[in-house]
Amino acid sequence: MTSKASTGGGRSRMTGKQRREQLLGVSRRLFADKGYEGTTVEEIAAKAGVSKPVVYEHFGGKEGMYAVVVDREIQALLDAITGALSERIHARLLLEQAALALLDYIETSPEGFRILVRDSPTGQSTGSFASLISDVASQVEHLLGAEFKIRGLDPKTAPIYAQMLVGMVALTGQWWLDSPKFKKADVAAHLVNLAWNGLTGLAEKPTLRGPSN
Repeated sequence: MTSKASTGGGRSRMTGKQRREQLLGVSRRLFADKGYEGTTVEEIAAKAGVSKPVVYEHFGGKEGMYAVVVDREIQALLDAITGALSERIHARLLLEQAALALLDYIETSPEGFRILVRDSPTGQSTGSFASLISDVASQVEHLLGAEFKIRGLDPKTAPIYAQMLVGMVALTGQWWLDSPKFKKADVAAHLVNLAWNGLTGLAEKPTLRGPSN
């Protein structure tokens, strides 16, 4: 019997890959809504219309499934931000693009972002939002170091500013997810306004300068 064989109800049986993707989709929604601790294998299986052994067969349990979901979300967000930081353009425009990349992800994948900012299972040190922020900060650190040299500032302090900058953007993104009354471009503009101008040089009506805005 092939994986496409029809069941008694006349429906085609899912292939292993299709079933795996279905389970990931179901668990992703539940993890976003209830968190890791609030989601059970029983609930995942029931929502997917399968038995518990099917879930264990594909992922070995809830933690294995959660790890795959989180890894996918982290890779998607990291790719977006890394892409935004890869161009050779003015530092301010890089900052704009990075902020917009994060906000774009939050706007198009709110479930994924909710999963990332929740606590990871006990004992899981990688694949967390904290590790993602650390990865992004490392990239920003190099960019800031080069900018500091141009401006005659101490490049050794770049790691401090990288952590502050990335943390500010990430926390603002979390807030915006639950308070979407401001437009994405406006949130990005105010982020850049504070990061670039500092509190003493805030522009009265900040705007983005990128060509797509």
